Amino acid sequence: MESLNTCGMLKNKKLSKSIQEQLFYEFKRQVEYKCALSGIKFILVDRFYPSSKTCSKCGHIKGNLSLTDRVFICDECGYIIDRDLNASINLKNYGKSIA
Repeated sequence: MESLNTCGMLKNKKLSKSIQEQLFYEFKRQVEYKCALSGIKFILVDRFYPSSKTCSKCGHIKGNLSLTDRVFICDECGYIIDRDLNASINLKNYGKSIA
């Protein structure tokens, strides 16, 4: 699971309402609890880990990816993938590499 700077995100008026509605802290707490209950290792990834900016196919880190970009297109290998799916694959691979 990715560690998020929710306090900083709440300062952004466009994001603050949706952040508050999501209740990230409670969600994280519940996931940790359920993992412990099921014997699954819970891994918290630093918020500065470039999960959205890293190509899940070749590992190239894209420097110019804004929040409005919903599709990830790798400048190196040309791989095209949904931004959130790309980030989730990177987080999965990160967890596997340290587990």
